[in-house]
Order: sequence, then C-alpha cells, then structure tokens
Amino acid sequence: MTDIAKLAGVSQSTVSLVINQMSGAKVSRATRDAVLRIAREIGYPLERHALPATPRERNLIVYLSDELATSPHAMQTIEGARDGAWEQGCLLAVFATCGDPAHEGAVLARMLADPGLLGVVYATIFTRAVTLPAQLDGVPAVLLNCHTRDRQYSSVVPSEVLGGFAATLHLAQAGHRRIGLVNGEGWIEAAAERLKGYRQALSTCDIPFDPLLVREGDWQVGSGYRHALDLLSLADPPTALFCANDLMAVGALEAARKLGREVPEQVSIVGYDDQDLARYTTPPLTTVLLPNYEMGRWAVQALVDQTRASVVRRTSIKMDCPLVERESVAKIA
Repeated sequence: MTDIAKLAGVSQSTVSLVINQMSGAKVSRATRDAVLRIAREIGYPLERHALPATPRERNLIVYLSDELATSPHAMQTIEGARDGAWEQGCLLAVFATCGDPAHEGAVLARMLADPGLLGVVYATIFTRAVTLPAQLDGVPAVLLNCHTRDRQYSSVVPSEVLGGFAATLHLAQAGHRRIGLVNGEGWIEAAAERLKGYRQALSTCDIPFDPLLVREGDWQVGSGYRHALDLLSLADPPTALFCANDLMAVGALEAARKLGREVPEQVSIVGYDDQDLARYTTPPLTTVLLPNYEMGRWAVQALVDQTRASVVRRTSIKMDCPLVERESVAKIA
C-alpha cells in the first residue's frame, strides 16, 4: 500500500480506505480510480479484501517464529500446531523471521491483509518475555513459549521449575545426597527456572545446596562433557548429575566413561527435553519431557476458541514437564 500511495500521490491511509472499500470515506472518484488502477498494475490482490462474513469462514492461522533450525523443539511444536489446526478445519502457514523486526513486519503486513486469516500464533525458540509488534494490536493472537509483561495475550510455556524439581527429586528419592547440576546459561529463562526447581527439590529433601556442585554450560555436548568431568573429579564428587538438556547429558555419559565410572551403578545421570537420542544412549537416558507438541496443539486450540467465543478470555498456562524414567538412574544405600 505504501508503493501505491507513492505512485498515486496520496497518503497510505487513503489507499487503505479505497482498497478496503470503506463506506462514508471522503475520497474523490478520480483518486479512487487512480488508486485501483495502480493497484492492478503492480499486482496488488484486490479481490482478497472481500472479508468473509463470519470468523468460522476464516481458516488460515499464521505461525510466526523467531527461529526454526537451532533444535528439534521448534519442529515438534509446529507439528502439534499443524495437527491442531487441521482438526479445526484450518491451515497453518509458518514463517521464520530470525528475530528481524523488518522481516517480521513484512510478513505481518502481507498476511494480516488476507481475508481468510483467523489469527496468529507468535512463537519463540527460547522461553522469554517478548514485546509484540504493533501490527498485532487488535489481532487475535496466542503466544507460544513466550509471554508479555502485561499478560494481555493468552500464552503457553513449559513449567520449567516443576521439570527441574522432578528431575532432582527423582535422584534424591533414589538415595543421592550429592547431586550436581550442569545447567545452561543463567540469562536464559529456562535455565534459571530449572535451577530454581533443582534448589526447591534439594530443600524439600533436606539436602543443603552446594554452589560447588553447579556448573553453567552452553547446552552442547562438549560443555556437558567438560563440566561433568570437572564435577566427577572433585575430592568429594557427586553421585548423580542433573543435566539441563539431553545433549549435555550425553557429554556427561562420555565423561563418566572417560573416568571409568559405570552408569548408573557408580553415577546416575538425568537429562532434560526427551529428544530422540535419549532413547538410544548407553544406558537409555532418564530425562524430563519438554512438551513441545502439546504446547503447539494448545496454542492453536486457544486461538480458535478465542476467535469463536462471544466473550474473549485470556488464559496463560505452564504446561507440565513429566519425568521419563529409563535406565540411567540407580538407587544407592
């Protein structure tokens, strides 16, 4: 519409009035004809602006994410959103913007003009607070793996505190008193929440918190290996390790092998995320499920409910992260 306005020598608001056929707009016949002629010449899809009569006739859901390729999590979430949309008779259009405001704005400018649009699922790869683009003001939207400070939008995030609590409690209930934590970067919300759950579980079991048993990694196998090697080499080493993701847990398994420690007989290890690889480590890894698929389905269902309800209700939930028991934890006396 900006291009049309420049070519026609009018404001963008005038172009919007003409293209959207706003009744009562004081636009001359000559201006209206010029705007429509230029729009056709540059290929602007005028017919898309005949809006459907009701929200039930709108079946396009835009899934806007800052990143897709950094881990399997994004694709699992998209699969859940896709399946949820299909069951509601909707289609999902996915866009990755790499967090670029210009790219994000361009996608929204194009997709919000689609008369079949039902709403937007706004997703992030890391759980965090976000500031939404102004273009989403008044647009039905649900936040996935993120939230706003003012809580003005429905949102779903994983319950990371409970996940960290479940992992640590499982080790404590197996008899472990010295439990090391190989965490991610502290500035990441998920890492901070998992640390909080770890400390709460220790407190629940009357186990003193020892900062010497906590290491900050970078979510990769290498940092899990280095930090686990360091922890297991202490004069009074931990008998169990909680790693804040499965990749670092794989590194911890390799560190234990390097030191000749049998898992789980001599050291127990718990991961987090329940990636596919957790099933195929030696031994298979006890871990915590990150409910990506379920969060995707929930976000779409919440969006559909919001657009089809007579009264809009905002809901923010933290979805449970259950423990998945396999063979990397053993009880000790």
